[in-house]
Amino acid sequence: MNRPLATSSLWLLVATALLVAALLPFDGTISQWAQGLPGGVVTFNERITDFGTFSWMIYGSGSIVIIAYILNRVASSETWSSKTKTAWRLALYFLVTIGSASAVVHLAKLVIGRARPELFAEHGPHSISFFAGHDWVFQSFPSGHSAAVGSFFGAFSMLAPRLRILFALGALAIGISRVVVGAHYPSDVAAGLLVGLWTAVMTAFLFAGRNWLFRLDDKGWPRLKSSTSGGAGSKEP
Repeated sequence: MNRPLATSSLWLLVATALLVAALLPFDGTISQWAQGLPGGVVTFNERITDFGTFSWMIYGSGSIVIIAYILNRVASSETWSSKTKTAWRLALYFLVTIGSASAVVHLAKLVIGRARPELFAEHGPHSISFFAGHDWVFQSFPSGHSAAVGSFFGAFSMLAPRLRILFALGALAIGISRVVVGAHYPSDVAAGLLVGLWTAVMTAFLFAGRNWLFRLDDKGWPRLKSSTSGGAGSKEP
């Protein structure tokens, strides 16, 4: 395995474990406090929280992949073909990243079966019912919305690293909203965000291996190509 690939996976796994472990003792307290914030704060978070749904991201990027690929196949000029090739590979990067995050998170939800905050009075903040995740109220860990925005903004951060702080703040805002609206505990959000970031990084490695959008630098890390359409000397298929 590529050493940077293994290293990044290990660090993200360790970061997830440490953050979850650090937040678990305070999950109940923070969750109850967040839900008791002033009405205006709660209302604002209710308005922004559904930005973090997998469905519109997957359907949107999937539609762009199909349209751009068809345009690429019928393109009559080399310049137009190059632009549409870049477009469908860019959309495919988002589709694979977000789709992978969705698969990982929903599998984890099914296996772990953590009770959501709405069952706090009955089950407390640390109730686990393995393989009960088919029931929505036992799908708290990890947060799907957080994983969605983690993968979405994570993909953007791989494409535009200079704006990573802004993307991180955007993902964090949606993640926090899941706690405020009472859908998740803080540790659910931390895990979801880092799962999403992990899929963005892993997909970048995958694409770099195929010379799509990214290339592997001298240290083996994926970097955005100076010309995603495959500049001079590029051997993109």
